[in-house]
Amino acid sequence: MKGTKKLVIVESPTKAKTIGNFLGADYEVVASVGHIRDLAEPSELPAELKKGPFGKFAVDVENDFSPYYVVNDNKKRTVTELKRSLKDADELWLATDEDREGEAIAWHLLEVLKPKVPVRRMVFHEITQEAIEHAKANTRDLDVALVDAQETRRILDRLYGYDISPVLWRKVAPKLSAGRVQSAATRLVVDRERERLAFVTASYWDLSATFVLDEAQAGVDRFDARLNRLDGKALASGRDFSDAGQLTPKAVTAGVTVLDQTRAEALAAELGRSDTRASVVSVETKPHTRRPAAPFTTSTLQQEASRKLRYTSRQTMSFAQSLYENGYITYMRTDSPSLSGQAIQAARAQATQLYGAETVPEKPRVYTGKAKGAQEAHEAIRPAGDSFQTPDSLKSKLSQGEHRLYDLIWKRTVASQMADAKGSTDTITLAVEIQESAATTRAEFTASGTVITFPGFLLAYEEGQDEKRNVDKESNVSLPQLSAEQQLDVAEAEAKGHETSPPPRYTEASLTKRLEELGIGRPSTFTAIISTIMDRGYVTKRGQALVPSWIAFSVVRLLEDHFAELVDYDFTASMEEDLDRIASGDQDRTQWLKDFYFGSDSHPGLRPVIDNLGDIDARAINTIVLDDEISLRIGKYGPYLEVSDEKATVEPDGTIKPRTVNLPEGLAPDELTVERAHELADQEPVEDRVIGVNPDNGKEIVAKNGRFGPYV
Repeated sequence: MKGTKKLVIVESPTKAKTIGNFLGADYEVVASVGHIRDLAEPSELPAELKKGPFGKFAVDVENDFSPYYVVNDNKKRTVTELKRSLKDADELWLATDEDREGEAIAWHLLEVLKPKVPVRRMVFHEITQEAIEHAKANTRDLDVALVDAQETRRILDRLYGYDISPVLWRKVAPKLSAGRVQSAATRLVVDRERERLAFVTASYWDLSATFVLDEAQAGVDRFDARLNRLDGKALASGRDFSDAGQLTPKAVTAGVTVLDQTRAEALAAELGRSDTRASVVSVETKPHTRRPAAPFTTSTLQQEASRKLRYTSRQTMSFAQSLYENGYITYMRTDSPSLSGQAIQAARAQATQLYGAETVPEKPRVYTGKAKGAQEAHEAIRPAGDSFQTPDSLKSKLSQGEHRLYDLIWKRTVASQMADAKGSTDTITLAVEIQESAATTRAEFTASGTVITFPGFLLAYEEGQDEKRNVDKESNVSLPQLSAEQQLDVAEAEAKGHETSPPPRYTEASLTKRLEELGIGRPSTFTAIISTIMDRGYVTKRGQALVPSWIAFSVVRLLEDHFAELVDYDFTASMEEDLDRIASGDQDRTQWLKDFYFGSDSHPGLRPVIDNLGDIDARAINTIVLDDEISLRIGKYGPYLEVSDEKATVEPDGTIKPRTVNLPEGLAPDELTVERAHELADQEPVEDRVIGVNPDNGKEIVAKNGRFGPYV
């Protein structure tokens, strides 16, 4: 006999338990534990299908790209239990997440369960009593366009990976993989390492001095300033040099002065004389205003958690998932920084209560994002509910990792609705006449100090910053009240040498930011992209930095040479935009896949490129020439050097057989300079060198080089 209960299916047991608390006895909430089925592996197809149109991809490319799905082995028991629960239900409610992935999970559940009772799609972006009640009253039909977009993404990735990966196996190394977004992300990391390899260091000096007042003012009797100009010409700093180690055209046109060690130290010595006096040229005061950062999106949450908490993207999303499923924050996959009306009120109320009414502006702040489509949830990540629980009140309920992330989300949300921080920045310019040989040089020093008179949002939160290259750290010094032409003593001066720095390697935070800027991937995929390129061995971590492996260089080189369009950043981003158009119902899925795979007027298509690859020189792909004598080779067992010098073996026919030199474990690509390569070659014992005779048996003892290093 048919029951009178409503069966609600969500993705996770935790989410099921939390939602169950808000639904009455008429509802049974169960979990599918993620996807219940996926594209079949071609090797696991039924025998009768292996030689048919599904045999290569488990996708029939000749018949509208029809996919062949199978229930995962580890989900067969789950499906049986779901079907059993459905027998006793009079309605089926699909309450999976609101994004493409959640819509696709709901669609697969319908396809497998084949319910004979009414079906409702229930969506919400936070798990609170109010949100669940609203979702119950506003169910909708399944969004077929969203499902199409997700299914297209899955088929696209299958075609890409299964056509290109075998090329990598044959020409680079076995077990490698190519992926639509992972290949573009790997290329970004490799491109950055190439920039570091090509980088040429430039040296420059500067000067700082300590200036002393005749009388102390409010406890300030001295302050430091940095040399800024010599005879009216700006002093060169790191940003004035190119990556080739030369002054930029702009710096040359401006006539900047490059200070070397000899002159810098001479100037410092002259300034250090006891009778040196400086005069104040100008005192400028400018208002200082800072706005709070917008509430978190998936991308900015991952970036800030990396900067401040040292969390990986995977850790951040794991903690965020738990917080969401337990009802503490809103949905954690979103590209929107906007807040709902109730969230704005909650943040303003909490800021007023904790920091005072004067810290809250008269009008609420409204944030808008650059969302590219209808893929993700449409509110920022924030504490759940119409009044926020403070981090202290949740300390006993959350793990340490969850609590630190909730604290970050809570602070950012509250601060986003607080007033600007205000103050003033004073900049003092001082001049000193210095005797150099027979001439007098006018040296100008500057010092800046910012005073915050109204902290505003800074009472709650301050956003972290990524590493910036060739930017001198600005010292915010305490400055006295000075007036033009006032005289000061120079107490001491110090010359300092500097070197320009190469572009910093990507971190998980900065790579996520760059992927978002380029439009590669979407909020729900950033973590998977970074995890994949690390799991595949293309990228490793050194501290927070992402370092590419040598094999990643070979993979990227092969893709650039033979599949250029597929690793082009703009083309990869345009595919994301096409998927967004499919999600909004503005693009036909089947026609788009046909154009991608078989080609169109605008691009050649994957299939024609694969069919017309021609010969790929595996040796060339896996070789990086360092100079006339040494090349780096990426071999079956890893990277090594090939050296054709006087120690190399000369074959009977006169050809030179290069000797091999092993690379030290953990040597990063940008550390393998030509000089370092020659050092390694000189240190390595020559292959097959007789180093003595065993007195017990008269046999020669030979030093040899093997694939795992030298041995005797």
